[in-house]
Amino acid sequence: MLTRRRALLGAVTTAAAAGVNAVRARAQGKTKIRVGMLQDASGPYSHLGGRLSFECANQAILELGSSSGFEVELISGDHHNSPDTGTAIARQWLSEGVDAIMEFNNSAIALAVNTLIHDNDRVMLGNNVGSAALSGQYCTANMTHWTFDTAMLARVVGNALVDQGGDSWFFIRADYVFGRDLRDDTAAVVRARGGKVIGEVALPVGTNDFSSALLQAQASGAKVVALALAGGDLLTCMKQAGEFGLMQGGQKVAALIIYPQNVRGLGLDAVQGTYLTESFYWDLNPRTRAFTSRVTPRTSGMVPHMGAAGAYSAMRHYLKAVVAMGPAEAKKSGRATVARMKTIPVEDDVLSNASIRPDGRVVSDVYLFEVKKPGESHREWDLYKLRATLGPDRAWRPMSEGGCPLVHT
Repeated sequence: MLTRRRALLGAVTTAAAAGVNAVRARAQGKTKIRVGMLQDASGPYSHLGGRLSFECANQAILELGSSSGFEVELISGDHHNSPDTGTAIARQWLSEGVDAIMEFNNSAIALAVNTLIHDNDRVMLGNNVGSAALSGQYCTANMTHWTFDTAMLARVVGNALVDQGGDSWFFIRADYVFGRDLRDDTAAVVRARGGKVIGEVALPVGTNDFSSALLQAQASGAKVVALALAGGDLLTCMKQAGEFGLMQGGQKVAALIIYPQNVRGLGLDAVQGTYLTESFYWDLNPRTRAFTSRVTPRTSGMVPHMGAAGAYSAMRHYLKAVVAMGPAEAKKSGRATVARMKTIPVEDDVLSNASIRPDGRVVSDVYLFEVKKPGESHREWDLYKLRATLGPDRAWRPMSEGGCPLVHT
């Protein structure tokens, strides 16, 4: 299903179209750049993108509007976590002249659409895509990969917990590309440090009962129970883990990807002490707080998470390249536009110490957080305490290990 939501550069007015809020510019006659945001807008991963990602991308458009001289149309489509639906929407957009596709929320869909974008010489702004294979063996000259991937999550959390004595692991994972890759990448880190994986359970998207998996994790005696889940599946599993007393039983729980919205929804009582990794946290420093203050008026006070903030960073950087090239030139070739993006410094209020590597991977500083205890939180959304900051060289998989055909080693 396609949802027509627009954000256009220039003087803006707000209107309603087909029951959906729209932002339109009065810039008739100017060259138009069209961007499609392909996402899970109604399913288990909708809170990982949805309105938050749309408004963060829209914020980038608004900020560049006064000096651009061209028009940007941002539209969104709901893939319902179906690769067939996702590729059909992407194929339609490309046939209609969409210049870039972003977001995804689903690794299998991202990998499939990546091929379409390459074959049509457009731009891929891969955000909220977990699989590190996107900037690894499936990298192309048309794609960029923002904010996080399974290799980064594995390196940061895996090493941190092994350092604390967590040398035996049990995985509860999603039974699809993202869950498998996150398990594989984390297990490789654990084993390289002398640890071992003593069991796992793989479950389909939309699982409602994790009791059997949690009982197996408890019975395994593993020091770390790693949840390679996301979205609604992660929330359900963590809630049931609290009911089973998993977090109070001496085992460490690692949520390999979890967002503030998840933590707030579950409550600090249930998830205090959980370790997690982010490349962006709204309350990290003055710049992240400034960005948050700009976008929250349109999100009903909901703070952006790592994935949604990445939509801002990706859109802003793409439009900077379009400005540098000129919109007519940028529309001619996605490969040329991505090549220009790689030459421009990534500078915004979301990512620190960031750049785009030749494999399309956007690397930056990454942070290890621990979820606060209830008594340590003093205001709404005050959820994490910083435990470590890792620079790009430590946090991200080296290009030489990714298998990207664009990289010559």
